[in-house]
Amino acid sequence: MTRMRWLGDQETKPAPPRLALVQSLVNTAELPSGPDRLADPDDARPWLQDKGLLDPGDGIDEGDLDLLRGVREALRAMLVHNAGGPPPTAAALAPLRAAAGGAARAEVEDSGRIRLSAVGTSLHDRLTELLLAIHDAQRDGSWSLLKACANEECQWAFYDRSRNHGGTWCSMATCGNKLKNREFRARKRASH
Repeated sequence: MTRMRWLGDQETKPAPPRLALVQSLVNTAELPSGPDRLADPDDARPWLQDKGLLDPGDGIDEGDLDLLRGVREALRAMLVHNAGGPPPTAAALAPLRAAAGGAARAEVEDSGRIRLSAVGTSLHDRLTELLLAIHDAQRDGSWSLLKACANEECQWAFYDRSRNHGGTWCSMATCGNKLKNREFRARKRASH
């Protein structure tokens, strides 16, 4: 099992608590060819347990990891769209649809607030809980502020807290400057 410091453990533009798991899941892989926290069960288990997606005694297999990686990339496609990119394709959303099969129940809290929650504790059930959080965020408008970096070599998930909600990079210091310099050089070459 590899133990390394993960960039996603110290989010610089963290999402609100209910979307933090979505952000963290998308950021389990460093694109384009960096480490992947969901690469194998031994690496994934501590992260899944820490995030409440897996109980300490529960197992995880390659099928579970395939589903999680697919859900991660479906969510990334949705966040690219939130940042102004193309809408996700049906094929990109297929893993998310597969994860959406869990049951939900309505609960009435002491305050009278109605809350939907997943039934059960399996990985599928906990992914249903994740989808319910996305549903709530889509309803209140906070979902559109969770975005993927516009740098195609990065696509790190970040929460856009800018005044005009027009943020496009995970970090202006890294991805923003890199892309602006690349565009500047391209314009300069084209003008000569």
